Amino acid sequence: MDVALRAGVAVLERAVAYCLGSLSLVTPALLGAPTPCAGWDLECLLEHLIDSMAALREAAEAGRVTLAAPPPSGGVIPLARDQAVLLLGAWVSIRDNSPVRVDRATLSAPLVAGAGAIEVAAHGWDIARACGHLRPIPADLADELLDLAVVLIRPGDRPGRFARPLHLVGGGTASERLLAFLGR
Repeated sequence: MDVALRAGVAVLERAVAYCLGSLSLVTPALLGAPTPCAGWDLECLLEHLIDSMAALREAAEAGRVTLAAPPPSGGVIPLARDQAVLLLGAWVSIRDNSPVRVDRATLSAPLVAGAGAIEVAAHGWDIARACGHLRPIPADLADELLDLAVVLIRPGDRPGRFARPLHLVGGGTASERLLAFLGR
């Protein structure tokens, strides 16, 4: 595994670990709770996260992402946890830095891992908020993800994939800066 891929997998691993901590807060009674994602309750967010993690796993295992994933079957809480573990297993098993095909684009595996880390960590924060917990993204992870986000998130991604950036008074913590950039 080359240095860039190792770095991409490492940041994804830390994002998944953070997200798993947030997933431990979820109970069936909370599935109807609102989330920071407009129009989504916690169950919808978990379904989206499951789909995102399945796509990231496919990127690692098959070198491509098909944009139409099958709907999840089974309970969303255990499925989200299982998908996170499978995702990690797929990425740590990669031995070469082969490109990943997403729609009509070809991306480097480290880039896909970094983009996935942003998605997984942001939704980990969303999950914690929906469960009524203040659970900041760890500072070192948030700093690294913000560096990636300013490169990866383009104006065409807003609004849509991400809300418009929020203005922070006084700078804020690394987690707050990342979340503000992501529109949260």
